[in-house]
Amino acid sequence: MNAPELLLHNGAITTLDPAHPQVSAVAISGGRIAGTGGEELLATADERTKRIDLQGRRVIPGLNDSHIHVIRGGLNFNMELRWDGVPSLALALEMLREQARRTPPPQWVRVIGGWTEFQFVEQRMPTLDEINSVAPDTPVFVLHLYDRAMVNRAGLRALGYTKETPDLPGGEIQRDKVGNPTGLLIAKPNALILYASLAKGPKLGFDDQVNSTRHFMRELNRLGITSCIDAGGGFQNYPDDYRVIEQLAERDELTLRIAYNLFTQKPKEEYDDFSRWIGMTSPGKGSDVYKMNGAGEMLVFSAADFEDFLEPRPNLQPVMEAELKKVVGLLAAKRWPFRLHATYDESISRFLNIFEEVDREVPFQGLRWFFDHAETISEQNMERVKRLGGGIAIQDRMAFQGEYFVARYGAEAAKRTPPIARMLEMGIPVGAGTDATRVSSYNPWVSLYWLASGRTVGGLPLYDDKNRLDRTAALRLYTEGSSWFSGDEEKKGRIAVGQFADLAVLSADYLIVPEEEIKGIEAVLTIMDGKIVHASGDFAPLAPPLPPVSPDWSPVASYDGYHRGSAAAGLHRQGCACHSHQKVWSPQEGRFWGIGCDCFAF
Repeated sequence: MNAPELLLHNGAITTLDPAHPQVSAVAISGGRIAGTGGEELLATADERTKRIDLQGRRVIPGLNDSHIHVIRGGLNFNMELRWDGVPSLALALEMLREQARRTPPPQWVRVIGGWTEFQFVEQRMPTLDEINSVAPDTPVFVLHLYDRAMVNRAGLRALGYTKETPDLPGGEIQRDKVGNPTGLLIAKPNALILYASLAKGPKLGFDDQVNSTRHFMRELNRLGITSCIDAGGGFQNYPDDYRVIEQLAERDELTLRIAYNLFTQKPKEEYDDFSRWIGMTSPGKGSDVYKMNGAGEMLVFSAADFEDFLEPRPNLQPVMEAELKKVVGLLAAKRWPFRLHATYDESISRFLNIFEEVDREVPFQGLRWFFDHAETISEQNMERVKRLGGGIAIQDRMAFQGEYFVARYGAEAAKRTPPIARMLEMGIPVGAGTDATRVSSYNPWVSLYWLASGRTVGGLPLYDDKNRLDRTAALRLYTEGSSWFSGDEEKKGRIAVGQFADLAVLSADYLIVPEEEIKGIEAVLTIMDGKIVHASGDFAPLAPPLPPVSPDWSPVASYDGYHRGSAAAGLHRQGCACHSHQKVWSPQEGRFWGIGCDCFAF
């Protein structure tokens, strides 16, 4: 072996390679794993080799989220106040108060997904009165999962919602006794009213979107993510909303491997969308860092069975079969891989009827396709998926909505939502992910905690031993399992010779820490394509530069992203000058700021 460019040693390296499950050293050259083994690898280094002592830390293959809305998330990250992981409603509201004070007109404060009331010690939602109290003048839009949004009075004025504003199809504007909007927007049963309202807000300029996307990628790198599959999304138009990510790809500034799917945007025009895109691009077009992956997760709007467990299961329209068959027939004929959002078994049965009918006319013959979510899929339908050569990408939405599911369908039904262990027993390809950023959090460690513990973020036990995974099995779903969904199973997912040099050095040993501590793990060193893309703690001097957050009022400038405790984030907390509020040291701003007051004295 030639001298490696980079050599990591003195670690506990989980390779997921059956031939060498754990090693202490890994050599990297040309963006690939050049060798694995023990300290004898040090002898292969020369004066040009960069050596990193891992200090005994656990190392894993880079994590791969098989279903995340990373492109849309990047465009918006710097505008969003994240409540992901915030432990109390009181702290969440103080963050909202401070951000409302900092946000200039006409911008809004957006709290967009990634949280649930069950994470708060108070175990409840904020009230509209509380939101109006902490933010009386700045428009505020707080999105909660797929079921509702809370808008303050300033936000209602910005949206133009009045007594005369009609409800959108499938949604409700809650009104008081005299018909005025209260500020609560309710999905009944789909989220169109939530997303359409959110889309009315100001956007960042192009340069700020570039900055926002870079900071979002670094945030994912901080959590050990090196790859993801983008599932498209509502109001994410191709190719217009892909200009930022494509510019970063052209500049070699992506720190994630991204495979993206194209998501149709207009009801009744889905076939035209895919016909047009087939003439513009093709699956696999791009590179190993950025490439087109196929169609979905929305193929036709009539097939959307939204997972709002506060509402009854939606009955899909009778026209769905004809519309879905037309699109899937086109995709099969053109050999386009596809994915489809599918929550309920009743919907999945109808979808599979269509897929089997198309397969008889235009054989799939190895065409890669898969369902997303599949919380209530039955044994019979899993067998049908396997016969058609499909896969299932599962996400931790139940970690955020499990309490709602149990309330509606019962604890017994919740034990197999989704039946992950059985999928694996049957040999169905399974990959793990989050469905971030608007439903569950983008933090993969919350998802890994859910897979291993079977609990929601609020601590509710959902699964028994039959549907919980051991930690290594859960990790496989987030690495080599997810690689199948972009056709990369021979290239990534393990720390093995010839595979991509994508790996994460962890802040704590995932395999042995107490279960509750899994959620707090992050990476102290992340490598993608053989390059360091994140470093912190003892490895901080190795961190690549990142431009300051822009615009300067961005919530990310004060709060980063996923909430971290003082030890994990390196924050220094003390009482403020008035002795009645907390002050937090902001590394980005180089100063203390006060939560709930204007005291900035040291």
